[in-house]
Order: sequence, then structure tokens, then C-alpha cells
Amino acid sequence: MPCLLLLIVLAFPRVAIVLTWFSSNYLQRAFPEGMLVPIIGFLFLPLTMLVYAWEINSGMALSGSNLIWLLLAVVVDMGGLGGGAHRQSRR
Repeated sequence: MPCLLLLIVLAFPRVAIVLTWFSSNYLQRAFPEGMLVPIIGFLFLPLTMLVYAWEINSGMALSGSNLIWLLLAVVVDMGGLGGGAHRQSRR
């Protein structure tokens, strides 16, 4: 079951964010400073936002291997954003 949940989160991170936002206070604990950062995260880096919330709520330090997970999420998010522009410019 956890593997299926992970696949759903990786395939549809924005859906996971919306469901998490309305069903718990998981994201509110990770981003207590307000609504601006979660909205920007939802629009531009949804997987990074979920990984950051997971690390903060699990009490993990943002260093070492945890930083690698966060940077990997950024790379995956940026790859999804830039891939369409690269293909579009080749036409």
C-alpha cells in the first residue's frame, strides 16, 4: 500500500497537496508563516513542497541525505517544467 501511495504522489503531486491540505494540518505545520509559500510551491514545485513538508514533519534536519532528497525533488520538478519548452523550441 505505501508503494501505491508513493506512485500516486509522484504522478499527481498537486492532487496529493490538495487532499493533504483539506484532510489534515500536515502542510500547515510545515509552512506556518502563511499562504504565499504553499501557493508558490503548489504552482511551481509541487513535489519539492511535499518532500519539504515530509522532512519538516518527520523532524529531519535539512542536511546530508535529507538534503539530497530535497534536491532530487527540485530536479524532478524542474525537469517537468523545462521539458516542454525544450521540445517546443526544436520545432
